[in-house]
Amino acid sequence: MYYVYILRSVSFPEQIYFGYTADLKSRLKDHNAGKSPHTSKFIPWDLIGYHAFADQRKAREFEYYLKTGSGRAFANKRLI
Repeated sequence: MYYVYILRSVSFPEQIYFGYTADLKSRLKDHNAGKSPHTSKFIPWDLIGYHAFADQRKAREFEYYLKTGSGRAFANKRLI
């Protein structure tokens, strides 16, 4: 399975991050350990949602969409 996940910073709740992985638990640990340059300054992170996909391409496309302006609007209205 492939996962598109949504994180919210505990310290800075207005900070939301969308990501993609095949190993959700390990990826969340990496984010909270500061191993990602995009998320390290806002640790710790809480997982607030995820969507599982059997198709890797569809998962990547959904992650890309969520990072667009209309995707963020959709996520804010429907997912967060």
